[in-house]
Amino acid sequence: MPCLVANTRMLWEKRRKRKPHTMKLTKHILSLLSFLLLISCVQAESQSRTNSNVASLSLTGDWSVLVEYRDQRTELAIEPAEFINVESEKHDRLPLYETLGTWNAQCFPRQIRSPENMPTTFALDDDSVVIRAGESPDSETFQQGRDFEVMPLWGAIGRKADGRIGENQPVWFSYRFGEMRLDSVVLTADGKIALRKGTPDITIPVPPELPNGETRLANIWVKACIEKLELQLLFPISETAYPEAEKRKGETIAETLLPRTMAKLQNGEPLRVLAWGDSVTDASYVTDRSQRWQERFASQLQARFPDAQVELVTEGWGGRTTTAYLAEPPGSERNYREKVLDRKPDLVVMEFVNDGGLPLDVLESVYAGLLNDFRSRNIEWLILTPHYVRADWMGLDNERDIDEDPRHYVHFVRRFGQENSVAVADAAARYGRMWRQGIPYSTLMYNNINHPTPEAMQIFADALMAVFP
Repeated sequence: MPCLVANTRMLWEKRRKRKPHTMKLTKHILSLLSFLLLISCVQAESQSRTNSNVASLSLTGDWSVLVEYRDQRTELAIEPAEFINVESEKHDRLPLYETLGTWNAQCFPRQIRSPENMPTTFALDDDSVVIRAGESPDSETFQQGRDFEVMPLWGAIGRKADGRIGENQPVWFSYRFGEMRLDSVVLTADGKIALRKGTPDITIPVPPELPNGETRLANIWVKACIEKLELQLLFPISETAYPEAEKRKGETIAETLLPRTMAKLQNGEPLRVLAWGDSVTDASYVTDRSQRWQERFASQLQARFPDAQVELVTEGWGGRTTTAYLAEPPGSERNYREKVLDRKPDLVVMEFVNDGGLPLDVLESVYAGLLNDFRSRNIEWLILTPHYVRADWMGLDNERDIDEDPRHYVHFVRRFGQENSVAVADAAARYGRMWRQGIPYSTLMYNNINHPTPEAMQIFADALMAVFP
């Protein structure tokens, strides 16, 4: 900083002999420049201090990690994922491999299904699969590639049409699968760096609970069926929560874009909220329906405005888009006019992660039509941007450094909201920062793909509540 001040003074000395009005103007400019440079240095120093509180992790071997934190450097040995062997699991029949769907639970080994009976990716060791015609190890053994096939990644198993397994023939599976973990690098109460092992889980591992006095510095994602650790599996923690103070705009969003909703909330009038969406809104895979995002949102909204009378209505259709609703004829169970408009909601909160697959021109047309329908009926509209889904579906190759959502749908919704004065609750921005909290976002999904757990549903509710003052 002293050198910057000195350079500024040199510039001033060179201009001392100029005309007074020129000198006065130059003096103001140089004063402003000095001020800006000072602010820049303060910000840089602040950032440096912030970064010093973030651990640095690097690989020193296939299963070893070097942790650098402040003045410490500690190498930690990481245990690979644990595998479980399953013997003679009976299946009454195998569907044809060519007809397999990734959601057909009947063709999956039972132990790689989530508690909601959904398939889990990355868990099955494909090469370990042995299928026999009987329970005994001496029974006829079928050959992978000739009699049956295993679907890569998903672990679905099906018989080949020209193989030896009959259409309704019972078979017995033997296989092995791995459970993933989130291990934590911690700073102990006495200031040492240590490793705390997470509890293995087939689909939704959570970091280990820490005793009082320990601070979590990073998480290490130990995935099944990997030969070694990679940098993208190391998650230094730089945030402990979403930066609400920096991002919050709720004091103006709801008051400006949802004035009738706000008036009803503040005046204690009945407010009908329609949650409209796909499987994430229907959430039939969640046992406790009160844990769905819309239930959490309505409950928190009621708590924030205790005199209000919040009524929640849900309309969700798994695997579908807004265009699917629009295509349904009158009288259909999913007709848009009857299930959305005719319910006369005051506020429509819309979640459609499946709209991410629609072309931009279709999105433009459909959303413009929805806006016209809602405004002509005095219905206010709040669009919820979607959670992150399986990385390769989004064009991502890992789950770190992903603050910026690459999906054209999310960019469209943000732009559409700004251009048309439509309220947007940006859940996608929150999911995109979970890696900063040391959490791979797919571990918040029952199937590691696209179905948020009850805990992950709270992220949607947080995004919605940030819209309201």
